[in-house]
Amino acid sequence: MASLSTTPSFTSTPRSCTASTSRCLLFFNKLSFSPKKSPRKFAAVFCSAAPRRTRPDYVPNRISDPLYVRVFDTTLRDGEQSPGASMTSKEKLDIARQLAKLGVDIIEAGFPEASKDDLEAVKMIAKEVGNEIDENGYVPVICGLSRCNKRDIDAAWEAVKYAKRPRIHTFIATSEIHMKHKLKKTKEEVVETARSMVSYARSLGCPDVEFSPEDAGRSDREFLYQILGEVIKAGATTLNIPDTVGYTMPNEFGQLIADIKANTPGIENVIISTHCQNDLGLSTANTLSVVMALKCRGDQVLGGLYTGINTEQIVMSSKMVEEYSGLHVQPHKAIVGANAFAHESGIHQDGMLKNKNTYEIIAPEDIGLYRSNESGIVLGKLSGRHALKSRLSELGYDIEGKELDDLFWRFKAVAEMKKNITDDELIALVSDIVFQPQVVWKLGDVQVTCGTLGLPMATVRLIDANGEEHIACANGTGPVDSAYKAVDVIVKEPITLLEYSLNAVTEGIDAIATTRVLIRGENSHTSTNTSGETFYRTFSATGAGMDIVVSSVRAYVNALNKMLGFKNQTGVFVNSGNSRVSV
Repeated sequence: MASLSTTPSFTSTPRSCTASTSRCLLFFNKLSFSPKKSPRKFAAVFCSAAPRRTRPDYVPNRISDPLYVRVFDTTLRDGEQSPGASMTSKEKLDIARQLAKLGVDIIEAGFPEASKDDLEAVKMIAKEVGNEIDENGYVPVICGLSRCNKRDIDAAWEAVKYAKRPRIHTFIATSEIHMKHKLKKTKEEVVETARSMVSYARSLGCPDVEFSPEDAGRSDREFLYQILGEVIKAGATTLNIPDTVGYTMPNEFGQLIADIKANTPGIENVIISTHCQNDLGLSTANTLSVVMALKCRGDQVLGGLYTGINTEQIVMSSKMVEEYSGLHVQPHKAIVGANAFAHESGIHQDGMLKNKNTYEIIAPEDIGLYRSNESGIVLGKLSGRHALKSRLSELGYDIEGKELDDLFWRFKAVAEMKKNITDDELIALVSDIVFQPQVVWKLGDVQVTCGTLGLPMATVRLIDANGEEHIACANGTGPVDSAYKAVDVIVKEPITLLEYSLNAVTEGIDAIATTRVLIRGENSHTSTNTSGETFYRTFSATGAGMDIVVSSVRAYVNALNKMLGFKNQTGVFVNSGNSRVSV
């Protein structure tokens, strides 16, 4: 459950995060609460699907409606730099489009200086998603992250300037330990760097500049007031206050925000935002939970706070990020976990059968999730495209065109071997068909021999981007190892397999198997993180099939496709049959 800490005339909304997954951010404006007032009485026992309120017009440094909460999503920047979560430009664009459907106010699309591919991906998002205005006039702000130096800021502006609403987010550390050991700068030097770089960002023509004092939670208060006041004078429109290492307690962080508001000159001319980490488990609940808390109880106990989020897009957004990043949502995760709306306890089941509101305060339909046993649709080998598309829509997927055609024929192939296809199996097929990288290599066939009487052997046929077939045989310690070695013979790209996992989607001997792999190329697929450190990219992918070897090979080939399609800073060349393809 999400929580909002309050102080007189001020509400701070800590941004949720986890230590390794994607995170989002909430913006807020001034809001008055009277401690002398008694709590408002309310009779609601569940969250009703109230009409969405009109989103106020976007102005960088103010919000016309003091009850409106801006949502800033950093999935494509902070989340994408998590180990194993590397995404291709196409995947980033897909997620950005989905975030726009979700209705987030600001999309932090990446760290353009990290690599050439990051810059091009942010630029593509700015040109496309940053100019797609809906019927209500909504278009997301496209933001690029930068450190406080001209090279980073130039790269960020080059990437985001094509958006209708561009933003540069620049930061510098302000805690004593960071300034002394990382920056090796005095307080005076840090203030001057921050002031001059915010001014430089504005001089480029960027009307919206966000500034973050990194590790604010451990920074000297008086120094924070000073540096924040200087960047406001230099043209900052938003001040983001990060508890970078998750050090502060909730009451301490709430007081920090209140103190900044009370002591920073010019604070009334900017938006204050927060960025909390979960290192000690003290950040607010996942941002999705925050959004649903505002939806459920915004009118009752949160003073009428609301967002512009279309909650019916939450499930699809979560599934897309989960599949593209390879970071799975735990089953008990609030709102989007597999067990979020599951009831096994007899007491709960009895209540649910009598009235769903007895144990569910949120209707699954409000987040885009529909129960299969209420739809009346059972999918099997005689089901057609319309039935499949209808069921996919109920599960939160909006799939059309070629993707629907490919999925339909794969569905029919599986349905020939099974009587009925469950929702979980259908979701696995969607993951294997829809949420996959652009094809460099396509799996044609795989045949293995194994057992106790001979040496395991695999024969694999792959089809390259030019449509040419390549066949290889290899021996290994088992059927999967043999198949992977045969793939390696064809692709000729040295890699290291870091992780391999296999799971049955449902119970039963005929269940679909899903495989996840994590690989790292031995060639230099590198990027730079926000601390200036170079790190090697890892690439994850999934595969699905009723045959565990086929499922495993699909996952391996998909991971290779993601790696081969990834453009790093210098550009790499990959083998595709006898040709050399620049990516």
